[in-house]
Amino acid sequence: MVSSASLAHSAFLRFSTSLHGEVSSSSSSCMGTSLNFSRSSFSGNQSPSKRQLAIFSKRLSGLQEAMRIKRERELGVTKPRRRPPLRRGKLSPRLSVPDHIPRPPYVGSDILPEISSEYQIHDSEGIACMRAACELAARVLNHAGTLVRPSVTTDEIDKAVHQMIIDAGAYPSPLGYGGFPKSVCTSVNECMCHGIPDSRQLQNGDIINIDVTVYLNGYHGDTSKTFFCGEVSEAMKSLVKVTEECLEMGIAVCKDGASFNQIGKRISEHAEKYGFGVVERFVGHGVGAVFHSEPIILHHRNDNPGVMVEGQTFTIEPILTMGSTECISWPDNWTAVTKDGSPAAQFEHTILITRTGAEILTTC
Repeated sequence: MVSSASLAHSAFLRFSTSLHGEVSSSSSSCMGTSLNFSRSSFSGNQSPSKRQLAIFSKRLSGLQEAMRIKRERELGVTKPRRRPPLRRGKLSPRLSVPDHIPRPPYVGSDILPEISSEYQIHDSEGIACMRAACELAARVLNHAGTLVRPSVTTDEIDKAVHQMIIDAGAYPSPLGYGGFPKSVCTSVNECMCHGIPDSRQLQNGDIINIDVTVYLNGYHGDTSKTFFCGEVSEAMKSLVKVTEECLEMGIAVCKDGASFNQIGKRISEHAEKYGFGVVERFVGHGVGAVFHSEPIILHHRNDNPGVMVEGQTFTIEPILTMGSTECISWPDNWTAVTKDGSPAAQFEHTILITRTGAEILTTC
């Protein structure tokens, strides 16, 4: 065994790397600049002391870091700016819904409903009702996206969404679901999902997922999208783009007789290609006359059995992160944020299984 000093000296004399991992015995090429090392780099012809080695190594390290930053700027590589963690804002009073608008059966109880074990397969009348509910949800979501800009609060978005839904004669499905206090979910930056709208103002560079579900004529339409607020970093843009692509790829494998587990396989393959993690805790679900039912849609690789059936409706809603896929729940029992504070993005559609594929219902 050699001492730490001997190891440091040996490492210094051999030290030579480039950004591309190439190694030579005498020099290092970093971004076009050659760094040559010899004993003449120190005073006299004597071996360098520990102190000299430490000073030279520090200078070299600083130079390499400066050159790395210069290279990243030349290539247009930017890391997301570390943002202050989300903090709970002030909640405004719960909004009212006119008496003439029909309520889902769970309204009036703060108990979280169990997921129904019945698969929701529709006849032609049910499909027509689903199309109407999902089309409204898509229009509301698009309108909510136009409100996203710096200084706007998520509470303001909630109020606008609420008003648009009740003006259409529908009920905002999240309101009162298991005690949820608002009409829409707004999940900002590291919030994976179920963010509660409050007084926090959106900041330039934020990303925000807006999750809209409406209850119209006895059927739920469910959709979400992640929006940019102001000027967003390239890294965040990539996260959002790949998440939307994952949703599209998950939908592409759907058709009558297809295995549900193909959805998670396709999503995981695409996410991993870009180095993003797929959150396992939150899932897609059957949707229709009941807000949440079987089948449970896993977005990660799995061997769960089950096949799709023509006339069936369910959501696919992958969440991708730039770091940890583990989450921490806030004391409100709804807000779920990434354990390491890294950004997360989500997209969601309600789809209808057809004989040859899948129809995306949440479009307008």
